[in-house]
Amino acid sequence: MTDLSATPPAGRPSTDDDLLPIRDVAQLTGVNPITLRAWERRYGLIQPKRTEGGHRLYTPEDVATIRQVLGWIERGVAVGKVGELLARQQVSSATDVTAEQRQSDTDIREWRERIMLLVEQFDDRQLHLAYGELYTGYPLLVAFQDILLPVWHELRQSKGFGHSSRWLFYDQFLRSRVLQRLQRTQQSSLPRVMLAGIQARELELLSAALLLGDDHQLSVSPVAAEQPIEELALLCQAQQPMALVLWLNAPLDTMMLRQLRALALTIDCPLGLAGPGSELVTDQLSGTPIAVLGATSGEARLPLRQLLSGRLDT
Repeated sequence: MTDLSATPPAGRPSTDDDLLPIRDVAQLTGVNPITLRAWERRYGLIQPKRTEGGHRLYTPEDVATIRQVLGWIERGVAVGKVGELLARQQVSSATDVTAEQRQSDTDIREWRERIMLLVEQFDDRQLHLAYGELYTGYPLLVAFQDILLPVWHELRQSKGFGHSSRWLFYDQFLRSRVLQRLQRTQQSSLPRVMLAGIQARELELLSAALLLGDDHQLSVSPVAAEQPIEELALLCQAQQPMALVLWLNAPLDTMMLRQLRALALTIDCPLGLAGPGSELVTDQLSGTPIAVLGATSGEARLPLRQLLSGRLDT
């Protein structure tokens, strides 16, 4: 069976045995060779190795980068701007790595490979057992943000026969588990935050709600993924949340910016943005009461609490 992850075994770096020719990379990622060469020559997004005959060979890390590029393009980011975003991510993650952190990274990679293998086999029983076992060793934030959701994103971007079925199988599995946990955490006695999405899939919205309220200090209620942004004021008026957070998956166009500015003036609670697209709009929202909270649920948790307490400078 095709290895969807295209990564070397956990705990060891890439070797020459892991190198892939351009035709295999095109099949894995769905990006044709002409586009791959353009991304290399024109934008410098990837730098494959070369054989003595000049043929390109790609590492698993190159394949991961290509999938990151696809993710940003899917959110509406122009390919010419993706290099800057990738560089920013690398800088933010460049820290001194201890032996303990290296072991943790190895464990996380092993967990991803285990989950991926069970999904490839459509083994729902073993996947259920692995899901339960995962929570005995990791906090909820790590389990989702570092293991479960990265596999979901990788499956969604994979191409070829059977890949759609594997993603749908895994998507349904995770959605049912997240909904179960959300139902147990919806307590009326806790401060309520409403969470809506802009170009976000249902699982992204549900998992963000679960992780933002994971410390049991908030009840984060996701609205339907298809909820019109221009009608959110109606929900806020009826439910009176402590704050409204929009999970942003893509850049904002001019019309959407106008809608958000109008929404911020219409509702009686603070308005914040979170998600991968939020870091793309910081300059556009300068001088507005809209707060940018963070690109991930983990990054957004503290700023959200500061927003609720009035201590976050928007």
